[in-house]
Amino acid sequence: MSRRILALVSFTLFALLPLRAQEQKSSDDIPTGDKPAQASDEPHDTSQGSPHTAPPDVPHDTPNMGGMSMPDMGGMNNDGSAHAMLSMADRKMDMGPHMKMTTLRDLKPGDQEKADQVVTAARKAAEKYTDYKVALADGYKIFLPNVPQKQYHFTNYRYAFEAATQFNPEHPTSLLYQKNGEEYKLIGVMYTAPKNSNWNDLDQRIPLSIAQWHAHINLCMPPSDRKNEAWGPNAKFGLVGSISSKDACDAAGGKFMPQIFGWMVHVYPFEQKPEDIWSVERQAPNHVD
Repeated sequence: MSRRILALVSFTLFALLPLRAQEQKSSDDIPTGDKPAQASDEPHDTSQGSPHTAPPDVPHDTPNMGGMSMPDMGGMNNDGSAHAMLSMADRKMDMGPHMKMTTLRDLKPGDQEKADQVVTAARKAAEKYTDYKVALADGYKIFLPNVPQKQYHFTNYRYAFEAATQFNPEHPTSLLYQKNGEEYKLIGVMYTAPKNSNWNDLDQRIPLSIAQWHAHINLCMPPSDRKNEAWGPNAKFGLVGSISSKDACDAAGGKFMPQIFGWMVHVYPFEQKPEDIWSVERQAPNHVD
């Protein structure tokens, strides 16, 4: 089911987005410590990259606005003993070739307090929207409301633009809901950051010793006559497709996008355990609630 959802999302992208690949920085231009790691990479903590400023793009949880490309997002608790519970082994998993994540850094003084403040702000911001109708009235838009999903993203365009240049934990880019019949149950929020953010930038928003941000990568958009191949368990194109390299995408006649959208992180502020509040598993493409 989750693969079908991602395939549907991919197909929607093909229909809504202008087919304009955004060139990714080459790895030679990114300091080692800022280089996003694949699941098998070890964390790098020696980066000294300076903050970047990105244009205010629209998050992936929203349809295309006036031909603007979707993506740079935005641009989309606990104590010291609790952190010990969140070992690398527990929070490191294979996200597949279309998703990358930051890896956990060592806990620094002040990290826990900063993360706690984010959770408090997230809970305060979310509580207002327990009734999803209030969220809609306040400008949040449902992404793909007619497609069955494990989590529905209600996105606020204004907060997405704000997140492009600054982080305000009281203004999550998206609210996360589970659908029960015709009603929606609020379960969390999503924060975003520009695509060109390095790891130090993300750490400034929410400490990387606590949270793991993710990004969607290696998307091969199909030629117009092969869009059906972005569907189903044997998809070749899209966010669940078997094609994940530029060479393979070029050979198939597709358009390769090294990274779509910006960086994202889910927070589930109503949970009690830190590993549930900052759940990596619930961000995984193969997770089913």
